Amino acid sequence: MLEMYFKDPECLASHRAGLLGAYIDSFVERAGAAGYPREGVRRQCWIIRDFGLWLERSGVEIGELDDSLIGSYLDERGRGGLVGGSGRATLRFLVEHLKALGVALAEPAPASSPLERFLGGYSEYLKVQRGLAATTVDYYLTYARRFLGERFGEDGPLAFRDLQASDVSDFVLRWAHSQSPGRAKLMVTALRALHRFLLERGQIEVDLAGAVPTVPDWRLSSVPKYLPREQVERLLSNGVHDTATGRRDRAILLLLARLGLRAGEVVALELDDIDWRAGEINVRGKGSLHDRLPLLADVGEALAAYLSQDRPSCTTRRIFVRARAPIRGFAGSAAISTIVSKALRRAGLNPATKGPHLLRHSLATGMLRSGASMPEIGQVLRHRHPNTTEIYAKVDFASLRRLAQPWPVARGER
Repeated sequence: MLEMYFKDPECLASHRAGLLGAYIDSFVERAGAAGYPREGVRRQCWIIRDFGLWLERSGVEIGELDDSLIGSYLDERGRGGLVGGSGRATLRFLVEHLKALGVALAEPAPASSPLERFLGGYSEYLKVQRGLAATTVDYYLTYARRFLGERFGEDGPLAFRDLQASDVSDFVLRWAHSQSPGRAKLMVTALRALHRFLLERGQIEVDLAGAVPTVPDWRLSSVPKYLPREQVERLLSNGVHDTATGRRDRAILLLLARLGLRAGEVVALELDDIDWRAGEINVRGKGSLHDRLPLLADVGEALAAYLSQDRPSCTTRRIFVRARAPIRGFAGSAAISTIVSKALRRAGLNPATKGPHLLRHSLATGMLRSGASMPEIGQVLRHRHPNTTEIYAKVDFASLRRLAQPWPVARGER
């Protein structure tokens, strides 16, 4: 496999020698399959060869390889300009490859501070015993780290029995005003969960969860942000449709705008989710629920164009993959948010909110103004409870005008 990238026998021998030489052929095979170009793979080989020599000079065995060694190498070689910005990504990919081969590497260093050690155990509790989704766990840990870090310091001892109700209320009052009502509600939920965990483990004697203030966020108090139908069409037509990335992004935008998919649902779509014969698409929704939606003509055409012309050959079953190596599915919803915000800029649109949910709201609002009923909108958006759809009644201005009462005036006044 290495012969595809190097021809000189001495060069080949030098890459196959040393601590990492036994893994280089399988590495270049993996790198090629991940979509790295020829020159990129050659550059990776030189970095790995140099890294292997550095490990040997340092007296390090392969089983001792960890992030700290990689950091030391990059610091040393980067100062001399011998390893550029691609060095860290190359070595991260190398570690991923070695683990896939079953090579035993050094375990990550244990958390050094009391706070990090506590958060490690708390994370395990949230995942295993509470069974929370990974994104929810991340939110809970973020607020737990912020609260405990402010109260006890990043490296200080965690004197949980010194916690008081005022610590909790002061923290909420300090941070709630800088966040949206929804995010503030998530913050207080995370704080309640943290203090119930501490009480359950006997680390506090008084249940401080009751001291967490309530964040006012009345249901239906806000109006959904949306784009008028003509602006949605302008957004869809202003893309760069003559490139592989442009056609991929248009297929994503159509799924958001025509079917009302959430960003995470777009990320999770796999090749087997499209039933071309039946004209349906399987969507992995909230709570591990699956729904089948009709594959509308323009959505199907955009998906077919991307899959047949532009999607690179790769091992992942995800429909949408990165445009740059390593070729794999998107890491999360942030990639979809970036695609939507760029599309809005190209179309010259500057709405108050620029996330993927804007197109979901726009679909619901457009359906409402075309005469669709609330149950029909809820069915398309896959709402589990009818009251979730009620918020869209607030944008039905024609119906609201019929309900409005005339303003009372005094006799003789107009």
